[in-house]
Amino acid sequence: MTAPQSPAIERIQLSQAFQDQKPGTSGLRKSVKHFSQAHYLESFIESILRVLPGVQGGTLVVGGDGRFGNNKAIQVIARMAAAHGIAELILTTDGILSTPAASHLIRSRNAIGGIILSASHNPGGPDGDFGVKLNGANGGPAPESLTNEIYECSKSLENYSISDLPNLSLNQAQKYTYPGFEVEVIDGINDYLKLMENLFDFDLLSGLLQLNWPLAFDAMHAVTGPYATQLFEQRLGAPSGTVRNGKPLEDFGGGHPDPNLTYAHELANLLLNSDQYRFGAACDGDGDRNMVLGQRCFVNPSDSLAVITANSSLAKGYAEGLAGVARSMPTSAAVDLVAKQLGIQCYETPTGWKFFGNLLDAGKITICGEESFGTGSNHIREKDGLWAVLFWLSILAKRQCSVADVMSDHWNQYGRHYYSRHDYEGVDSNQAHSIYQGLHDRLGSLKGEKFADNTIALADDFSYADPVDGSITSGQGLRILLEDGSRIILRLSGTGTQGATLRLYLERYVSTKGNLHQDPQMALGEIIKAANNLAGISKGTGMNKPTVIT
Repeated sequence: MTAPQSPAIERIQLSQAFQDQKPGTSGLRKSVKHFSQAHYLESFIESILRVLPGVQGGTLVVGGDGRFGNNKAIQVIARMAAAHGIAELILTTDGILSTPAASHLIRSRNAIGGIILSASHNPGGPDGDFGVKLNGANGGPAPESLTNEIYECSKSLENYSISDLPNLSLNQAQKYTYPGFEVEVIDGINDYLKLMENLFDFDLLSGLLQLNWPLAFDAMHAVTGPYATQLFEQRLGAPSGTVRNGKPLEDFGGGHPDPNLTYAHELANLLLNSDQYRFGAACDGDGDRNMVLGQRCFVNPSDSLAVITANSSLAKGYAEGLAGVARSMPTSAAVDLVAKQLGIQCYETPTGWKFFGNLLDAGKITICGEESFGTGSNHIREKDGLWAVLFWLSILAKRQCSVADVMSDHWNQYGRHYYSRHDYEGVDSNQAHSIYQGLHDRLGSLKGEKFADNTIALADDFSYADPVDGSITSGQGLRILLEDGSRIILRLSGTGTQGATLRLYLERYVSTKGNLHQDPQMALGEIIKAANNLAGISKGTGMNKPTVIT
């Protein structure tokens, strides 16, 4: 489709600049109503297009998780991209593009970056949340230096430029060509599945799934539905119906697209309370998080990272070994023991995938992960939910055993890090900061104090020196380290849009000679009580229990 002339460009004046467009850990997230303010979305996109290197004549990838406002935002970005000199805009059919697939597209198309429209695991719909995230040319989240520039630009913005490009149909793959500007609408799934086939033995996996080996995958009415349907049911031959809640919906079917035992409770009940399925998995709103379940067995994400690392040679794309591994600071130290056994470096980073990006780009690590249900590798620069599921299936297909057997064997070899995260969501921001600051102010006096039949060996506010660029990142979470290797960590989350979320991380290590088959909440019982009392969470919030326990 060819237009006779370039779209006309208009410059829209702003009465005042917005002062609240500071990106968080994963982009700018606000309520739909907040994003619906006149000129709000356009102002943030304008700031991105003014700051992002290579806009003039560059290629930009744009897509999202299908939540309410997704396609409308794509049309706005297309009109603004045309006005700012982008030469090629890559969109996807129905505007559906998972975060991992976006990272791959950016890298494979040599794009200057990508704009991902998602608030990840936050609820959707008119009363839910919306988000805009920028990824750089390496396919990973934009570094803090760049997002800070965007924020500074937004605070003094006087106008934005937008063209009169007509609405683009996204219902099929096609091209729109204008002088100096081309829009290519592609199938956003095929390239990603080809990448997965390069990393994993699809014949092996197909053999597993076509035996009497039932799998249940919950897409949570989010972005991975079309990917998983093509992958499991059409490519690998799993029965129709293997993928549940597979149609992306603007409000995620009224659910909360966060793959954990609380919000994916129907899937959890199928696996943990019956013998109908051998394996279960779920992914979140934008497809970068995963939950893995076996028959009557839940795999916590920290253990998942450790197991994938320990069994990495069983997957086709990782058979030659790993350069190193990395975990976020709140993630349990289970993978540290595996790295030591493999003779490779293990890095401890702040929360946020961009910190892994530097290590990946420098070739220092191959696999990385965080406790918030995110795992990935050097194939892209994001965490990748379906990749993690395929890795687990590869392990099971090679070892011909159950998930529970894999976990038991792992603990018998390395010991077990009993681990749990307690989220206190929707806490009044002043209360949350008061609790956090109160513990922070006491850190210097805690060393040597008794704590849950143990002794505090170290208490600090985690700081990270990047081994690649030398940058220092401080204020990343309060750590209480005990003499036996157990840990308690308190952080304030940066991913919510209402109030604040206090995250309490609890970890207790038991050696191979100890009891390796306790319920984690029971094994952590004394530490949970002591941590709550130390930080004063229940007293400060008025909440008798966490909102979510994982």
